[in-house]
Amino acid sequence: MHDEDAHDGTAGHAGMADHAHMDHAHMSHGGGEHGSMGRVGHGGHVAGFRRLFWIMLALALPVVGFSPAFAMIAGYTVPATGPILWIPPVVGTAMYLWGGRPFLTGAVSELRSRRPGMMTLIALAITVAFLASWGADLGILDDALDFWWELALLIVIMLLGHWIEMRSLAQTTLALDSLAALLPDQAERIEGSATVTVPPDELAVGDVVVVRPGGRVPADGVVVAGTAALDESTITGESRPVRRTQGDPVVAGTVATDSGLRVRVGAVGDDTALAGIRRLVADAQNSTSRAQRIADRAAALLFWFALAAAAITAAVWALAGRPDDAVIRAITVLVIACPHALGLAIPLVVSIATERAARVGILVKDRLALERMRTVDTVLFDKTGTLTLGTPVVTDVLASPGADLDAGALIALAAAAESDSEHPLARAILVEADRRRARPHPASDFQSSPALGVRATVDGRVVEVGGPALLARDGLAPLGAAAGWDARGATVLHVVLDGRVAGAIALADGVRPESRRAVGSLRARHLRVVMVTGDAEAVAASVAGELGIDRYAAGVRPQDKASVVSALQEEGRTVAMVGDGVNDAPALATADVGIAIGAGTDVAIASAGVILAGDDPRSVLSVIELSRAAYRKMRQNLWWAAGYNLVAVPLAAGVLAPIGFVLPMSVGAILMSLSTVIVALNAQVLRRLDLRPDAEAEGAAGE
Repeated sequence: MHDEDAHDGTAGHAGMADHAHMDHAHMSHGGGEHGSMGRVGHGGHVAGFRRLFWIMLALALPVVGFSPAFAMIAGYTVPATGPILWIPPVVGTAMYLWGGRPFLTGAVSELRSRRPGMMTLIALAITVAFLASWGADLGILDDALDFWWELALLIVIMLLGHWIEMRSLAQTTLALDSLAALLPDQAERIEGSATVTVPPDELAVGDVVVVRPGGRVPADGVVVAGTAALDESTITGESRPVRRTQGDPVVAGTVATDSGLRVRVGAVGDDTALAGIRRLVADAQNSTSRAQRIADRAAALLFWFALAAAAITAAVWALAGRPDDAVIRAITVLVIACPHALGLAIPLVVSIATERAARVGILVKDRLALERMRTVDTVLFDKTGTLTLGTPVVTDVLASPGADLDAGALIALAAAAESDSEHPLARAILVEADRRRARPHPASDFQSSPALGVRATVDGRVVEVGGPALLARDGLAPLGAAAGWDARGATVLHVVLDGRVAGAIALADGVRPESRRAVGSLRARHLRVVMVTGDAEAVAASVAGELGIDRYAAGVRPQDKASVVSALQEEGRTVAMVGDGVNDAPALATADVGIAIGAGTDVAIASAGVILAGDDPRSVLSVIELSRAAYRKMRQNLWWAAGYNLVAVPLAAGVLAPIGFVLPMSVGAILMSLSTVIVALNAQVLRRLDLRPDAEAEGAAGE
């Protein structure tokens, strides 16, 4: 196998069971500490809201249908006597206690935290409607205060909005599960002269374990015997396997690609590097989830607006000597102050936006990420697997002047010698030979050495491919013309033919063709582009220079990637982090917006708010356009929803009573429904947004 000394100093690779559960789920709509519940909500919460919505919809039909107030608006009559009259109050009470419970308990939580919001506004409306309706049915209050049908529709529509919201907000703990999955199921512990298979959690500090070729290291430790190329990409971000030998530290979850090792365990359980990354992901997810949503701010304002309007209404009518009208008008104001449209304004936009994005391979997992992306002014890219391909490719082939070979013949010889090797560099050489249509001849007598390289016989001639150690063994000088390749971070392999240097091959992590346009387009939109990588300085500088990135951080450990994000945030920047590896997970969770490349690891995907199903970095532009367009629609919908209140509440309060006009409840209900229809239609405009990476999506959604 290839001499890993050639790599030194260069690059690296990177159901809701009961209502109590739903009482937590609904708090995703609230701010403060309750807001975090939405991010950890699971599929059971979504299913619970969906099931409750359909049950309440079925119960709402008889409540609305047999309501005399609704029948009067619709133009039919309901019998004035008999058991039918008890259907709205009995079924409506069930709806209030069952379907309204998430909102009632949510309101209690909001009031305890002194942050009234959407839950308090909804709870106020349904409670006033419930009490007023019973008062009307029992003859205590005026018949005009029979609001059972309004109560039923309000609960149904708000549950629909929360179901849509919970579906778009569902955030699981897949990140932590994926980290745990990096560990092998079994470990081979040496006990005396025998090897015993045990679960990794039974290992203790000081145990010696065997790591076989292709196997994962079960715990952090130190190599006590053997030499192997370890794929540390999932932990450190190194793009190529790194040579580890006796005395070198190794990390749990890394893979021995070519040879076996014996490792003395130095850390287990919560003390391992993998557990540290897990804690970083969990902490960052919890901290970044505590954000206020614009709908909550609107709801809080409307809550105080409704209370103030009702109090003023009652006081004015009472002072006018009409106490009965004071009660009727105040209650009417409190009921209609919670428009159905407000409960749907944000969830509808998010639902349509995320569905539209999914059609072009953009998965929005977290609504906060969608809202926040419009404010991003700095995009932080992980290099390996994001801006680059994440696998080595041949960048240069140079034949020795005295070898009587051209570049095609040289790569064919190297490919022939490497044909039986599974090393990533060998695969890159074979791919290059195929691209050049340089068919390798059959090889025999294949030999591989971790310290030197590969050796084979091709057409009767001995061909060797390896790094500096191969040349040093035979006293050969490297090809002078290839001297500059190391400086730019490339791995340099020499081809030795019958004991003489026949040429050299440079391999590096190839830059994605789309990366140049992505970086250029972001900068054209006045966004700062920064690159972070676990690779060496030379590699980072080479890639940054090629892409026109003027700020980067190289040789960064996993925990330091999150620190890079924090440092940018301390500069006052709003940061979107784009990455694909486990080593990127803490940074993805720490960033204002985490964007994972879908081809990356499960833990990176689970730590991000936005996932790109493909590997085209230009999709980041699409996310920005989606965020801006969706935010426009959110604001427009909130204005429509709030506009209903600004008009309907004063009219319902009787502000025009001096000229003989008081808004009838039926007209208020029609305005409420009209507001909901307008919000729904306005959200549909988002379906015209073109999110293809190669499309100019600016303004496609309309204003």
